[in-house]
Amino acid sequence: MQKLPHSGLDFINGQPYIQASINGLTGRVNFAEGRRNKFQIDLLKLKRDKIQKVGFWKPEVGVNITDPTAFYDVHTANTTLVVMTREEKPYVMVKNGVNKTGNVRFEGFCIDLLKAIAKQVGFQYKIELVPDNMYGVYNPDTNTWNGIVRELMERRADLAVASMTINYARESVIDFTKPFMNLGIGILFKVPTSQPTRLFSFMNPLAMEIWLYVLAAYVLVSFTLFVMARFSPYEWNNPHPCMKETDIVENQFSVSNSFWFITGTFLRQGSGLNPKATSTRIVGGIWWFFTLIIISSYTANLAAFLTVERMITPIESASDLADQTDISYGTLEGGSTMTFFRDSKISIYQKMWQYMENRRGTVFVKTYENGIKRVIEGNYAFLMESTMLDYAVQRDCNLTQIGGLLDSKGYGIATPKGSPWRDPLSLAILELQEKGIIQILYDKWWKNTGDVCNRDEKSKESKANALGVENIGGVFVVLLCGLALAVVVAILEFCWNSKKTMQLAENQSLCSEMAEELRYAMHCHTSKQRPSLNRKCVKCTPDSTYVPAELGSGIPNASGVHYNYFN
Repeated sequence: MQKLPHSGLDFINGQPYIQASINGLTGRVNFAEGRRNKFQIDLLKLKRDKIQKVGFWKPEVGVNITDPTAFYDVHTANTTLVVMTREEKPYVMVKNGVNKTGNVRFEGFCIDLLKAIAKQVGFQYKIELVPDNMYGVYNPDTNTWNGIVRELMERRADLAVASMTINYARESVIDFTKPFMNLGIGILFKVPTSQPTRLFSFMNPLAMEIWLYVLAAYVLVSFTLFVMARFSPYEWNNPHPCMKETDIVENQFSVSNSFWFITGTFLRQGSGLNPKATSTRIVGGIWWFFTLIIISSYTANLAAFLTVERMITPIESASDLADQTDISYGTLEGGSTMTFFRDSKISIYQKMWQYMENRRGTVFVKTYENGIKRVIEGNYAFLMESTMLDYAVQRDCNLTQIGGLLDSKGYGIATPKGSPWRDPLSLAILELQEKGIIQILYDKWWKNTGDVCNRDEKSKESKANALGVENIGGVFVVLLCGLALAVVVAILEFCWNSKKTMQLAENQSLCSEMAEELRYAMHCHTSKQRPSLNRKCVKCTPDSTYVPAELGSGIPNASGVHYNYFN
């Protein structure tokens, strides 16, 4: 930077840069390019008896709060607020066996939260229970509110600290602070009973469709082996090896023997039959691979079915609940959950509200305890807020939550419209959340009370499921490919043998030779034996050894037998 003497004109990278500075009432004032820079603005807070600096603002760093506690009094003031609440475990409870009056007779999560907030903000309080024991719901017929909401609207209370849900209808007539707890609506249900043992439960590891596919594969492979054996010339053999000149050849793979061979290999046992042709060996090999995968998968999944307890769950979600009428369901009467179903525009929830509205006298309950009791009695599902649901499930092993949450909302501290206490209370809640105080209170009243159920936590997805086509369907593809390969090899063997036999015969075409071989192969009524079609070539007859008749007694040929040691 080059500065001209006695001027406010500088040059930066050859460009003119104008700046100036003077001494003002607030200190040194600097300007650059027509804007003020290098300055600080103090942030002041009007207290009860003075103005106090609580931070500052700079263009480079922005707002910096140096005294966060200045936004509310840390000292207890002489102000006493009337706090309205409703008895509900574990938020607000009356101590058992305590003959006291005033605030000391109450305990619970909301009571501890109120103590911490009162200490932070600076006020005293007096706790009162709402007369009608209702949180507050709008009645469109009478155009009135009840419960805690009505007490705040008529200014009979300054605050309401309870498990009170923030929703649109309530926010339109009263004010809420920042939520101190987030939650949703869940379905409380009784733990389903175990599935009864069945006589044929050993079939459970594989799905029914897999058993049908295995049966179809068994029949298909058996018939394929039978056809391949008859089609291939290498499976037709002399039944009496000592009689070389016989015209009878035999095929070991009849229909029954083919099914017996496939059955024996499927059950990992021997059958006494051994394929000799390449095509039939391919069929046998691919079937052995198929049975290896099927039996291994069955054995592995059978262990899971025998060790994992399977449960019968009649409902899995809210849609299942809405589509049936055998299991009744309801909510807390006069609460935000009932309002949620009444005002919902979702078809499933509208259907559920119609069901509950038509059975208003039997499905709604006055308190959460009554709803939990009905669930334990059976054949009833209770729609309740997730925090209360968690509290009930952790204390009774016979209860469980079905599905996920139906919505998302929060609990807040309610104040009358325009109350000056809302902002200080919101700041106190945010600070307690950042310090982890609210989480500590939650663990204290939900998890560390000593009456938590010590159930064996098992994942809902840990139960064994039957193997379907998507799991082991590939082995069926391999089986079909192997059968196709065996068919191709059998056709090649048939053609090769027909061509070889045609060369030995005189005045015999390839087509006529193949037709004659195929005609004998297709005679199913002579499934084991047929006359040999092998032609003899006199020019190619090898030397043989003569055995006298008297040395070969018992052999049909009285003049002796020629044993060919080269063929």
